[in-house]
Amino acid sequence: MDGQDSFDIYGGFAEVYDKFMDNVSYDEWYQYLHSLLVKYGISEGTVAELACGTGEITRRLLESGYQVIGLDLSEDMLMIAREKCGEDVLLLYQDMRKLELLEPVDAVVCVGDGINYLDSLAEFRQVAERAALYLRQGGMFIFDLKTDYYFRKVVGNRTITDNREDASYIWENSYDEERRRNEYLLTVYELVDDERDLFVRSDEIHYQQVFAVRDVRSILEECGFFVESIYEAFSEHEPVEESERLYVAARRK
Repeated sequence: MDGQDSFDIYGGFAEVYDKFMDNVSYDEWYQYLHSLLVKYGISEGTVAELACGTGEITRRLLESGYQVIGLDLSEDMLMIAREKCGEDVLLLYQDMRKLELLEPVDAVVCVGDGINYLDSLAEFRQVAERAALYLRQGGMFIFDLKTDYYFRKVVGNRTITDNREDASYIWENSYDEERRRNEYLLTVYELVDDERDLFVRSDEIHYQQVFAVRDVRSILEECGFFVESIYEAFSEHEPVEESERLYVAARRK
């Protein structure tokens, strides 16, 4: 994440993030995540959510009866998450690579590309080591990963735009196939004065890294995990070449 440390990612975008994510079915995303938690024996207890963002999954975990800890590197995102979750969730402004909790948890989860924001396998190892440190024996580490296919064939070097009455964005993608790294410039225009039709512009640079499944599996095993499953997202099918997102479920030995 070193390349992103100088940028407040999801800073200016935080206020309008949910508006532009209204095409995401968080209910379906959560139902799938919850099904994996239950499948592997985590139907209650404490769940730590890494890169929790504006708290859409966090809130649903809480509503399912879990005790929840949410962590994120964006203070703006956490402020919105607080509005959604109230005081029943512990929200921490924290880097997942340096995860610190007061006591062990039953599961650590990270969905919505959080792991792809790590710069390298070395950083993924840091996260896996910290997750293993704070998981109870038999606890689950569940996370998703965007694939090389997604960045090459779905996003590629496309420019994506979305225009609303009070906000708009331009999302310019550039994928380096050799480094398996996607860079995108996000430009957001947000209405701040309706009478004067005044918009404020903010720019952010984001990077996402693709990780090979074999490397992810190897690091998890070296960090004390048994990999229970690697599925094509929202299914129990083995990944294929055209899989755009994967889910990994690993148990702390």
